[in-house]
Amino acid sequence: MSIPYKNLSNDLKNKLQNYNNLVRTLEFLTQQRFELERGLRDAELAIGELDKTDSNKEVYKSIGGIMVKSERDRLLDEKKSQKASIELKLKTITQREERTKTQLETLRIALEKDFKDQGISQS
Repeated sequence: MSIPYKNLSNDLKNKLQNYNNLVRTLEFLTQQRFELERGLRDAELAIGELDKTDSNKEVYKSIGGIMVKSERDRLLDEKKSQKASIELKLKTITQREERTKTQLETLRIALEKDFKDQGISQS
């Protein structure tokens, strides 16, 4: 048996709304994590290349679509700082993502129980 959304209790509607909000939040956090992971890989690659480069060689960095000459050691420090910042953000996002997954699973179980208790089909 299936019941139209408008016939659900306010409590159940609120839980469904919370569930949908958590799903969207999880999608957003996952996307942010992917972007941070990509940035981390880029920073690590840059650090690796700069480590292999002699300190007296010319290096360039891209700023707003143009290449600007920079000092190797200074650029290496910038990239290491950027990497540390990304790692911290990544740790925070990953923790939020895990917390959201836990909340989502808890709410899913509660919704299944509520549906079952009210004799509502989940199809």
